[in-house]
Amino acid sequence: MERKLLSFEEVAEGDEAPVLTHALTRTDLVQYAGASGDFNPMHTDEVSAQETGLKSVFGHGMFSAGLLATAITNWVGIGNLKHYQVRFVKQAWPGEVFTTKVRVVAKRQDGGARLVDLECSLANEAGEVKVAGEATASL
Repeated sequence: MERKLLSFEEVAEGDEAPVLTHALTRTDLVQYAGASGDFNPMHTDEVSAQETGLKSVFGHGMFSAGLLATAITNWVGIGNLKHYQVRFVKQAWPGEVFTTKVRVVAKRQDGGARLVDLECSLANEAGEVKVAGEATASL
């Protein structure tokens, strides 16, 4: 099924992107460690994580940020994202199911560029925000 990308003419403040969901697994953590080169044992070694007082291993922040960025680019199109800034709010734990929220907060023109400003977040099934941020796309 082909995805309908966001159109500047059709978009309005308050519009929301389709939700992306993902259940975080330990396999995700190991695969991301291999792909990114981030082998911090807090992400992959249960014993090491617990020895430092954590309840378990936890997800890489950039993996979570990447899930959120995927929801944005699925909506605005690859190559149209001009600004993306996030902050990591809480740790992501294996077994949590994440959902994205991407909402248009402004629509503007700047020097011929047609831009939309987005507010975005990634939260678990309990509604706890794990990653929060903002983005701007050119449409």
